[in-house]
Amino acid sequence: MIFGGLYTEEESPCTGRKLDRLKKFLAEAGLSYDDTIEHTVLLTDDEGEIKACGSAAGNVLKCIAVSDDMRGEGLTATVVSALMRYETERGITHLFLFTKPANKAMFTDLGFSEILCTDTVLFMENKKNGIASYVDGIAAETSARVDALRKDLPDLPAEPLYGAAVANCDPFTKGHRYLIEEALKQCDLLHLFVLSEDRSHFPAKDRYEMVKAGTADLNLVLLHPTSDYLISAATFPTYFIKDTEKAIIANTELDVRIFGKCIAGPLHIRKRFAGTEPGDPVTRAYNGTMARILPEYGVEFIEIGRLSAEGVPVSAKKVRAALNAGDDVTLRTLLPGTTYQYLRKEGLA
Repeated sequence: MIFGGLYTEEESPCTGRKLDRLKKFLAEAGLSYDDTIEHTVLLTDDEGEIKACGSAAGNVLKCIAVSDDMRGEGLTATVVSALMRYETERGITHLFLFTKPANKAMFTDLGFSEILCTDTVLFMENKKNGIASYVDGIAAETSARVDALRKDLPDLPAEPLYGAAVANCDPFTKGHRYLIEEALKQCDLLHLFVLSEDRSHFPAKDRYEMVKAGTADLNLVLLHPTSDYLISAATFPTYFIKDTEKAIIANTELDVRIFGKCIAGPLHIRKRFAGTEPGDPVTRAYNGTMARILPEYGVEFIEIGRLSAEGVPVSAKKVRAALNAGDDVTLRTLLPGTTYQYLRKEGLA
């Protein structure tokens, strides 16, 4: 197809020489190619030179650039429209976008709203007040839950101290249960967010149900899915890529600032808890970022030492290894009865 003398090309994703040219074009625009990209739209001239580009990774639009000599020609709108059409054909309608802060007005005109802006990155979505609606829903659920709890817990403070923890729980282990119990010793009510991203060993639905069963007796735990707003492919894509080099360049700050500004504030969260991460460089870096940034938003970050079994820290990774090996003894050692029973019932173990 030809647009304004330019050819539109779409690749899922680019490879070979075309990928090399794309990386070079992005570098000249001050951007880096993202290895999570699944689909790319290119606008090229008669000689095959790239004049504009944009890519999609899951429900995130990124790496959008236009050559200097073609600015003001409407190419960004053409690229974004093609990417949105691609996403719609896949049944994805809620989209996120990374761009430079200077581009805010342009993408606002294309229907995107700001979620958070740092000195270097503007994060937007194509749903007006999307994150506010997500948080408002949690606030309403919390209010109703607290009102119900007061009937059985008359000593619950008028203004409870809220804590929070965010966990993947792939699957829910005794270590997760220990972290929750320790966190509850330091707050009145605990918001527990379970990752909604389907990039783990167990699907999000199963992980959420395992956590729900494993915390059913803890009435001070407020359970929520993260949606796309916490540790997702949108806010923190490198969390799901366990590679040391990528972990070093992971932009953990965006995810932490979204939590601090958009979630912790409205929900009156004053403490965030996480387990120590001696063997995972990505999550260890994330914990460091939380310790550095969350106090800016009035949130104290607290690391809790991992639970050990026979001198070895309990981890979901060890559980998955035991599942692969058919090691029932280790499974019973590391898993609460609720998780073990769920895995057996659903044929997952």
